[in-house]
Amino acid sequence: MKHYTLKVEESLSHDVGAYTQGLFFYEGELYESCGQYGESSFRKVDLATGQVLKRINFDRKYFLEGACALKGRIYILTWQENVCFVYDVKTMELIGSVRYMGEGWGLTTDGKYLIMSDGTSSITFRNPDNFKVEKQLAVTLNGKPLRFVNELEYINGEIWANVYGSDAIVTINPSSGVVTGMIDCRNLLHRTLRKPSTDVLNGIAYNDQDGTIWLTGKYWPKIFRVTLVEGKK
Repeated sequence: MKHYTLKVEESLSHDVGAYTQGLFFYEGELYESCGQYGESSFRKVDLATGQVLKRINFDRKYFLEGACALKGRIYILTWQENVCFVYDVKTMELIGSVRYMGEGWGLTTDGKYLIMSDGTSSITFRNPDNFKVEKQLAVTLNGKPLRFVNELEYINGEIWANVYGSDAIVTINPSSGVVTGMIDCRNLLHRTLRKPSTDVLNGIAYNDQDGTIWLTGKYWPKIFRVTLVEGKK
């Protein structure tokens, strides 16, 4: 397993009121799902300024979780409400919704399947047309199940996942579930930028148009463009 630290290449403004759950690019545009009961929203965001270009507010009974887009559709999970909302990516109008069992945490796509986490050590691959389970993957670190797999992002053939409650991102082999890398993110947000309300790292977005990787967190004032620096354990 490889070990990495982060090099910050660029730092931009991020809405400090955003309880970030999902973060992704689609055709070069940045989108973000934000959680908490009574605060949940989905946004299209101007990366350069942090300005919210479009916003969908959700009923207070929903706690939004991870989100991704595939083939012109946005999929947005809920935490314990067992529903995934489906929107048109261009109009941001509701197309429909689908039900699922268990909790919703992170969501990404490999271009074929929707890849979903539920806070356990299991990752589920779902058919985007009907949300049916196609396969499940057990995530392991050093041969043991890795729990609290949360926000997901598919990057260059691997699944990146933050581990909830920690300042670490792991890279996962999508065929075996084996953790292939550990990224130390402890020093990403400087202590001078932290407030009592500042929460954990929870946003991983890969822009396939320019190959950049962006990270942020819940109630963070900044979003960071980062590159990996390989190091020793």
